Amino acid sequence: MNKYLEDLVKLSKFDTKISMFEPQIENEKAKLATFVETAEAIKTSINDTYAQIDDVKSKRTKNNIHLAELKTKLDDISRKHNEVQNEKELKALQLEEEITKEQISFANEEIARLDEITEEKESQLKEFQEKLAEEEDSIKEIQVSVDEKIENINKERNSVYQERSELLEKFDNKILTFYEKIKRWAKDTAVVPVKKQACYGCFMKINDKTYAEVIKSDEIINCPHCGRILYKEDETVEA
Repeated sequence: MNKYLEDLVKLSKFDTKISMFEPQIENEKAKLATFVETAEAIKTSINDTYAQIDDVKSKRTKNNIHLAELKTKLDDISRKHNEVQNEKELKALQLEEEITKEQISFANEEIARLDEITEEKESQLKEFQEKLAEEEDSIKEIQVSVDEKIENINKERNSVYQERSELLEKFDNKILTFYEKIKRWAKDTAVVPVKKQACYGCFMKINDKTYAEVIKSDEIINCPHCGRILYKEDETVEA
């Protein structure tokens, strides 16, 4: 293979590797982010549950106060029975007593209902807290794993950058400029292999003459369709 073409293939592979490092890092961070988002959602549920419990307890307190007032009122009605002077006053007093007893019964039922809600919410709160503890443990474990993988990716990236820099030190400037112009629009597919007599950048079939020149690898050949730099991989590499 032409020395310049060989260097272009190496450079292109280095650039392809380099462009893949950042997505790999983001992918590792995304793994952690998923658990962090879940933990944050659980924290929100915990705060909401606390607020709901406080609201229910506040309503219970109001009902307790109202119940105490109703019991006081019922005691007053009992005392008034001794002061009744006629049947009309008696009936009015009995009606008021009946209504007050109904209100007391309703208040007791409401307090019991609020107690059930509080118990249910406190049970939910305990479950949320247990889930949060599990998620936080998982986050700690995954954080260690993610940090380790990102560190390894960065080490590999630094190694590739070093090899790329060493290659560029002996690179022909004209060839490099030519490559960079194609790379501006072709990105990581500036240099592509020919497989089954087709450019693996635009996937168009190339003619026999161009294909023969690519196989010879004596010169740098561009795809007649898209302009990418073409090369023929070794049979073992292609396989």
